[in-house]
Amino acid sequence: MTGAARTRDLTWLVALSSALWGTDALLRKPLTTQLPTPLIVVLEHAVCVAILSPLLPRAWRGWRGLSGRQRLAMIGVGAGASALATTLFTLAFTKGDAITPLVLQKLQPLFAIGLAGLLLGERLHRRYLLFVVPALAGAWLLTFPDPLHVGLASAEAALLAVGAAALWAGGTVLGRLVSADLDPTTLTVLRFAIGLPTAVLIALATGTSWRVAPADWPAVVALALIPGLLALMLYYRGLRRTAASRATLAELAFPATAALVGVFALGEKFALTQWLGVALVAAAVTALGVHERSASGPAVVPGRLATSEVA
Repeated sequence: MTGAARTRDLTWLVALSSALWGTDALLRKPLTTQLPTPLIVVLEHAVCVAILSPLLPRAWRGWRGLSGRQRLAMIGVGAGASALATTLFTLAFTKGDAITPLVLQKLQPLFAIGLAGLLLGERLHRRYLLFVVPALAGAWLLTFPDPLHVGLASAEAALLAVGAAALWAGGTVLGRLVSADLDPTTLTVLRFAIGLPTAVLIALATGTSWRVAPADWPAVVALALIPGLLALMLYYRGLRRTAASRATLAELAFPATAALVGVFALGEKFALTQWLGVALVAAAVTALGVHERSASGPAVVPGRLATSEVA
């Protein structure tokens, strides 16, 4: 790498944004004991929309320029990958520990690649299984302190977290359908703007109480801004100047920070097999990213519908 390339490289920004995502449990886990899950999600989206409101006219112009198919994809990103996924993710914290829901989000690239094969025509080679199998084995070890004894609460928390990961991965794939016509900032604004009414509908459908104590607002705002909007915007900025292989390694700051926060700040205790699971998930996803950049025959061949990736 030349001196100029080092100056332009923003791998550190990808690592910083990933570390900010890893602090999510520090704010979200305590909030789940104070507020209903749907209300937390509504408030997160409301704070982000309020901050991004000056950009709403620009986002509306971008929306009007989309085709019908692209608008459906954008609704999928906002309603599914933002509102519903965040609801499932938050619910997972009410069922189990503070580390597992976060680390299981590292499965997102595996879901995204599989969905890209279905929706974007990308071809998956059999070597894809070399990365999927150890990642799933790691997820199993991570979820259950005793891998041979499946606890109902642990299984429920894991299913909610994996459901969120699948929806967020779906948002990545659907985002590719609109990324050619929307810049990352406009896509982010539309994501939250569509997610907010969806989150409100979920709250209404579940009979959620709308009462928020004044003492809860600082944590709500911090949750929306630090592991939420700030991390997302830093990630987009860093990703534009970071090679995919380096970005994959930098994103390991996410599970590493999540584990540190869970153990040292929230007092979580992990069995040795669970730490092995963390390592397996991180290693499998990192190996996939490095493989796709360096191997002569990648595990995934882009299809004709695939465009640049938008998380």
